[in-house]
Amino acid sequence: MLWVLLKVVIFMALVAGLTWGAGLLLEMGELATLTVMGREFVLTPLLAVFGAMVLLLAVWLLFRAVGLLVATLRFLNGDETAISRYFNRRAERKGYEALAEGMMALAAGEGRLAIRKAERAEKYLGRPELTKLVVAQGAEMVGDTALATETFKALVTDDRTRFVGVRGLMKQKLASGDTETAMKLAEKALALRPKNEEVQTTLLQLQARHEDWSGARATLAAALKSGNLPRDVHKRRDAVLALAHARDAMANGKIAEAVRDAEAAQAMAPGLVPAAVMSARLAIADNKGKHATKILKAAWDTDPHPDIAAAFAEIAPRETPAERLKRFRPLIAKHPNHAESRMLEAELQIAAEDFPAARRALGDLAETNPTARSLTIMAAIERGAGAEDRVVRAWLAKAVTAPRGMQWVCDACGHIHADWRPVCAHCNSFDRLSWQEVTQSDAALIGPAQMLPLIVGALGDHKAPAAEESVEAEVVTDADTLSPEPADVRN
Repeated sequence: MLWVLLKVVIFMALVAGLTWGAGLLLEMGELATLTVMGREFVLTPLLAVFGAMVLLLAVWLLFRAVGLLVATLRFLNGDETAISRYFNRRAERKGYEALAEGMMALAAGEGRLAIRKAERAEKYLGRPELTKLVVAQGAEMVGDTALATETFKALVTDDRTRFVGVRGLMKQKLASGDTETAMKLAEKALALRPKNEEVQTTLLQLQARHEDWSGARATLAAALKSGNLPRDVHKRRDAVLALAHARDAMANGKIAEAVRDAEAAQAMAPGLVPAAVMSARLAIADNKGKHATKILKAAWDTDPHPDIAAAFAEIAPRETPAERLKRFRPLIAKHPNHAESRMLEAELQIAAEDFPAARRALGDLAETNPTARSLTIMAAIERGAGAEDRVVRAWLAKAVTAPRGMQWVCDACGHIHADWRPVCAHCNSFDRLSWQEVTQSDAALIGPAQMLPLIVGALGDHKAPAAEESVEAEVVTDADTLSPEPADVRN
């Protein structure tokens, strides 16, 4: 009511002002005399104002006529909506204003407001390829899955927005855990945009999770070709995929295929320990001990690893402890100060029952870098050297709760794995496992077998020393007092 009354008052004030102004102009005398083609025109103030208004109207009509002419030319040139846009400029301006406000609402995190503005813009513009993008993003922001799905499906029907629609549906399926459908959508999205880095990465992760190693290698090759992946990273990941394929081939009895892929993986990534170990073990099974030795020595030279030492022991399973120690000497000599080399030599000396030599080989590792393995080796040395039970038990007590040392750990989530695998068992990340030091853990070790020297236990028909058997029995007793832990634990 007050607003209506205020509008009436304003209107009356404007009318009164205009009347007063016109009266002032009439009371004024002649303003100017204009001569046109011999005729004189006397311009009074009121007539001058009226003439100025007519002139402004004429100029405005001229611009409109020029705009209509330009729109007609565009229409004739193939722009079917040029003339309609010309007559709907005001609506178009409002539409783009609403669209801009919707985009700003998205940037501000106001999903509901963005949806409303986009719907308003659609009424003025009739451009669903623009407005539905804002609606879809706003629906995702506020958690309206049904509206987002409906909008993405509408986008799929338009050639201009098909990729955006497929990508949006793919992300929704990923969020809901439907990875199989997400992988199919990712394949369609990659077919639409072969060089899209995000889709390439997503599809590679999904293919690796579903163990589609051949498809993953093809996706990896596409990423390299499009320039989205450095060549060294491509070689490393291609080696991981080749190794995974070799493992599957081995499980299915396809030995020749497994040998081919394992050797290819080892050649592409010499630092990939599981590839070298698998290639060497396949060579051992084929009675190619020299070839296996060459592979393992090259891998050990890159980075000493207990799995390499275990595979190296399998080349001659029935050798005596003295023969094994002699064969391992060149391997140890490559990295004499490395912790793995020192523990390996100590284990071999324990197997040969040379406990003073084992103590010298281990050095101060049990004090400077106490891990379950180094402490257990120290307990075995003390037992073999005839130390009192309390001394041995003291080392074992430390070993049970000591850090586990080097383990396969996922760089993405920190999950610890007993063995290497191409995909993390916890977060499904591809090629993120690395051999690294694990921090202190209060939990018990996985089992007594991991606390015993690996190489000693691999000695064919030769019986382990009595000191080692005694340590194993005590480790079992100490480990049983702690709660068990699953094979894969999170750090």
